[in-house]
Amino acid sequence: MTNRRLTGLSRSVIEGLVSELRPRWQARHRDRLASRVRRRGIGAGAKHRFGFVDRLLATLVHLRHGLTHDVIAAWFGVHRSTISRSIAEIRPLLAERGCRVRDGVRLRTLCDVVAHLEYHPQALMDATEVRVRRPAAGRAGRDRFVSGKARLNTMKALVICDPLGRLLFCGETRPGSMHDVTQARTAGLVDLLLNAPLGVQILADAGYQGLGTDTGGAVITPRPKPRKRQTSLPPSVIAAHEAARKRHSSQRIRVEHAIGHLKNWRILGRYHGRRESFDTTIRAIAGLLSDHQHTGRSENTTRRRRALPATPHVR
Repeated sequence: MTNRRLTGLSRSVIEGLVSELRPRWQARHRDRLASRVRRRGIGAGAKHRFGFVDRLLATLVHLRHGLTHDVIAAWFGVHRSTISRSIAEIRPLLAERGCRVRDGVRLRTLCDVVAHLEYHPQALMDATEVRVRRPAAGRAGRDRFVSGKARLNTMKALVICDPLGRLLFCGETRPGSMHDVTQARTAGLVDLLLNAPLGVQILADAGYQGLGTDTGGAVITPRPKPRKRQTSLPPSVIAAHEAARKRHSSQRIRVEHAIGHLKNWRILGRYHGRRESFDTTIRAIAGLLSDHQHTGRSENTTRRRRALPATPHVR
């Protein structure tokens, strides 16, 4: 079960998760038992046969491959309700961890990210959409999740990473109908960047145009394309403009790679769970991926292949 193809994580990362989360899970379990009226003392009765390690592995398999609770229950030899209860207990613990950076520091909020940028002043930002189930007919606000870009019912998450593509933050989820720049403003990013130290720069795509003015130049977006009436500009000016846009895109492409690594976790291919739990799910995956990026082999590293002698092409 600790095979990387099953969980998406190395054995060392899983061992770290067990040592970190087991005491917290046990403490919450004891508090949950003590919060209700009991006829027997805590510890009496049947003992858990599906322990914490099994619950953690079942949750990781569910997040990595998007398997249903029935399939995982048959795999582990337990009832489906046991798997559902285990995922509901472990997933919030994973989401609360935040994204890992150097020296074991974890960033859990946008405020933590801006404070981190004081020492590492450059970051990349973008938003990603994940398809979710359509709300029932007649429900108020049913159109809030319809994305004008994807033409589907989606949820949108804000993603921030460093120039090397390592995740710093993933969260602040909003319905898919909300624009990228509106999501950043409602998340409070503008106020945080106005109070940030000088020199902080966040590269973003054209969906965040106007945010640079609001933040005093902290958010850098590509220059807008020339309009039709500007096609008579000298070729040198147009070439310099396109070169600047290409340079910005080549610097910002790392955040697209980070989003691609997030989507490698199949549950984010299309989210079939409750929309209310989507924020917890994507933050949990971002924290796990950040652990893998700092302790294991990165997702985009290919296996080393044995060099083969070149063979002539035969028609």
